[in-house]
Amino acid sequence: MQIITPNLIALYKNKIINIHHSFLPAFPGAKPYHSAFKRGVKIIGATSHYVTEELDEGPIIEQDITRVLHSHSIEDFIMKGRDLERIVLARAIKLHCERKTMVYANKTVIFS
Repeated sequence: MQIITPNLIALYKNKIINIHHSFLPAFPGAKPYHSAFKRGVKIIGATSHYVTEELDEGPIIEQDITRVLHSHSIEDFIMKGRDLERIVLARAIKLHCERKTMVYANKTVIFS
């Protein structure tokens, strides 16, 4: 987890993909699983998006969710979330590499 400089982001506009460990726009920033656990959510998610200067605000490419229970621990949230992150990131990279994404007005149009 690193902040990328504005110059690098501008140089590679809509080419840098981030995986965020929450279903954005819920729980942006650091430790979203901890925030979700404290809030008592029933689903957690992962979001892949293009990187912009605004943290976790870039155009969303792919998202997915999984259910969690009150009996799950924070470690369970993290474990389930990591599996989901891998899937979501792989889908986003595939869509990007196959040129099936188009960014318009901070939204990503996905072509099938």
